[in-house]
Amino acid sequence: MKDVKAPTSHSYREYLIESLKEAEEAAGYIGAILEEKDPEPALLRNAIRNVIEAKIRMNALSESAKEHHEKLDKMLTESGGSEIYSFVELLEALGFKLEITVADIELSADSESTEIGESELSPEPVNAS
Repeated sequence: MKDVKAPTSHSYREYLIESLKEAEEAAGYIGAILEEKDPEPALLRNAIRNVIEAKIRMNALSESAKEHHEKLDKMLTESGGSEIYSFVELLEALGFKLEITVADIELSADSESTEIGESELSPEPVNAS
């Protein structure tokens, strides 16, 4: 029987940060934390920090995002995230669900082609009767 070595927390964290570079993965990760029935605000702060770290490693963290993160982190530290979880609970009580999705900011490389054919650029013929 082979000796199987369990991954260390460091290697798991590296795996997690790498996976959070994918926008859909990061959205699902934060969404899952917000859907917890017994919320743990520290988990939300940690999840957001992990997503921020993934963006930093990709050189994809804007100055604006950095500033918003600093403000939110301060609020979560002071309040324990109670406002966010209260908002989620209110939405659920009203029959709604908060969903984290990826914003359509840029066209992806695999999106449909936007080439325009020559016939689409030509004006329609005018009937000169």
